[in-house]
Amino acid sequence: MLTVGQILKNARLKRNLTLQEVEKNIKIREKYIKALEENRWEIFPSRVYIIGVIKTYTSFLNLDTNKILAFFRRDYEKKEEINFKKKISSFYLIPDSKRIFYGAIFLIFFVLFFYFAWQFQKLISPPKITFLSPQKRYFLTEKKIVIKAKVEKETIVNIFGERVYPNNEGVIEYELPLKKGENLLLIELIGANGKKAVVKEIFYKK
Repeated sequence: MLTVGQILKNARLKRNLTLQEVEKNIKIREKYIKALEENRWEIFPSRVYIIGVIKTYTSFLNLDTNKILAFFRRDYEKKEEINFKKKISSFYLIPDSKRIFYGAIFLIFFVLFFYFAWQFQKLISPPKITFLSPQKRYFLTEKKIVIKAKVEKETIVNIFGERVYPNNEGVIEYELPLKKGENLLLIELIGANGKKAVVKEIFYKK
């Protein structure tokens, strides 16, 4: 008595098809096609999966799907118990190339998510400033010092209420007169997002 697996295998061989060629055409991994031809139902996660693979395979081989499913039900019912692998997902029934494609799609979404999260963070964050020079805060004889700092693109900079314009690299320069004791530098920043920040730096002269 012919089994489902024998019928499928005979039909494949009659058409001179390899398992690899079948996999390429029906997008089901070779090991599952082979298991189907060998009537090894336990390798599949459920009866529903087996029926789905049989329908796809019989359609490709131009066989009578209803007739093959009838053979399957007969063979299946003879099994007292089939221990299916519970953790096998339909994801593993597709060939490696398709899994790579899905992985690439997931990676793209992952990158886009963090990109938009970063953009959103920039949107709600106040502007920042990075001081380049001078590196020290204590001076002895200098009458004035030149403050150099870098700000973010399109940031409006006001120092003691006076507008200071960054160059093409986002660097500002400001001459700060020094008197004995503490010398306050007060900078107001307005970012492209409208957020404001006030930065205070103190320089000392003995």
